[in-house]
Amino acid sequence: MSELINNREMRKETLKNIIRQLHEGKTMDEVKQQFEEVFHGVSASEISEAETALVLEGIPNDEIQNLCDVHASVFKGTIDEIHGNIEGSSQKGHPIEVMKMENREIEKIMEDQIRPYIGSMEEPDSYQLLMKGMERLSKIDLHYSRKENLLFPYLEKYEVTAPPKVMWGVDDEIRMQIKVVQTMLGKSFTDTSEIAGKIKELLDRIAEMIFKEENILFPMLLEKLTEDEWKMIASESREIGYLIDHVPEWKESLSGVKKESMEPKAENGEVVLPTGRMTLEELKNMLNTLPFDITFVGKDDTVKYFSEGKERIFARTKTVIGRTVSNCHPPASVHIVEGIVEDFKSGKKDSEDFWINMGDAFVLIRYFAVRNEQGEYIGVLEVTQNIKKIQQIQGEKRLVE
Repeated sequence: MSELINNREMRKETLKNIIRQLHEGKTMDEVKQQFEEVFHGVSASEISEAETALVLEGIPNDEIQNLCDVHASVFKGTIDEIHGNIEGSSQKGHPIEVMKMENREIEKIMEDQIRPYIGSMEEPDSYQLLMKGMERLSKIDLHYSRKENLLFPYLEKYEVTAPPKVMWGVDDEIRMQIKVVQTMLGKSFTDTSEIAGKIKELLDRIAEMIFKEENILFPMLLEKLTEDEWKMIASESREIGYLIDHVPEWKESLSGVKKESMEPKAENGEVVLPTGRMTLEELKNMLNTLPFDITFVGKDDTVKYFSEGKERIFARTKTVIGRTVSNCHPPASVHIVEGIVEDFKSGKKDSEDFWINMGDAFVLIRYFAVRNEQGEYIGVLEVTQNIKKIQQIQGEKRLVE
């Protein structure tokens, strides 16, 4: 047993050393022979441990991210265990199989809808087809979003943190490269060589990411996640969406998974909701931090709650709690309020908006019917906000000032 542990530690140290050598400037060819001489059947988990160790030892994520494409090329063709089929991944509709189906579609888009037109984009027909191909390729965001928001959290749960951070960084770079290419294609141009180079670089990055997903990430996930965790991923995936149409249903996900109760409850001093849990202090202060005022009127037409933000637009006092909503408005406008409530109760409407000038403020007042899971009316939510500054927003802001 000690010999196995020592071998594992030795291989991990060697992996770390190879990545360091790449970081220090050695070429892929200089380290690849060393890698192939030392390793037989390196697992995805060992690669993950090596990357995690480097992060813990102080190498920044962005530096490891810069090495990601290089060391994936080194590992390619030498990781026997990773190339093997892992039981459970070949089930029709399994989240990993769906990810692989999408990868095949991505490859098809690149090879059939983009590459054939790179050299002839000056021709109108080729240019239009290339633009359509790039638009189709931009849907890769759905594939990456499911990976980042459904798969990565489970790796983090098992304390595998470095690989997700590195891969997410590369995903974002690919997203940005797609936008850059689309912007360049959207402008008039005479020299196509620069655009062609950008497109080829982009397609190479995407191909490398497909390799890393299927030979490093997916096996790592299949080694660690339970069947119930896969079922949860399958059930949540449609919330984000897919790159492909007609995604097959995974039969295993239809039975046997333990679902959390949808009913809120109190547990260990916390309010437990279907999508999270908070202490009462957290809940109160979160609601009071919202950049707008909210007031809730129950189905009995009495005021049940209002938030206490710092910049209230309309005055509210605690004496309003339990008061009939009709009595909270001037006689001249009460018929409008009563009409909105009746339309909400009957199902005729689900929302109503008003906007008014109040001195230097431009106030948006929105009313929403609140309904339960069965669609039954249970009250009205009023949301009030000064949108003057929002109306003045222009351009983009991506950095912290």
